[in-house]
Amino acid sequence: MNETIVCTVGNVATQPVYRELASGPSARFRLAVTSRYWDREKSAWTDGHTNFFTVWANRQLATNTAASLSVGEPVIVQGRLKVRTEVRDGQSRTSADIDAVAIGHDLARGTCAFRRTGRAEAGAAGPPDRPEPAWETPAEGDGPEAMHRPAEPAAVT
Repeated sequence: MNETIVCTVGNVATQPVYRELASGPSARFRLAVTSRYWDREKSAWTDGHTNFFTVWANRQLATNTAASLSVGEPVIVQGRLKVRTEVRDGQSRTSADIDAVAIGHDLARGTCAFRRTGRAEAGAAGPPDRPEPAWETPAEGDGPEAMHRPAEPAAVT
């Protein structure tokens, strides 16, 4: 399949709109992406043209988007670019949408506190409980192969 995958960095321009559909949760918001360039005459960074994209999120991504994003926040969006042209009221209009695969806050411009959500699927089994391997530096005299294997877990009595 040939798809155009894009990664955009911009700001949330509209409050996310959340809907429960027959196919599952859906959310959308507008993303403003403004280019910046160095203006030699002013010796300063200057804003260039702003592109607006409608970002669509589905399922768990939609739920988390609606709960996490607010207008003005810097975000990074990765997804499939869809450019549509339609005729409305006798005028041709072109819009650019992104079907999001991943959305996150831009940590180059602020901080964020991540909270993991519960699983959406009922009865979904999580990863099996296993003891954490001991990834410590091998004792002197152990060969290099010891550095690449985890220590055996202690027996539980």
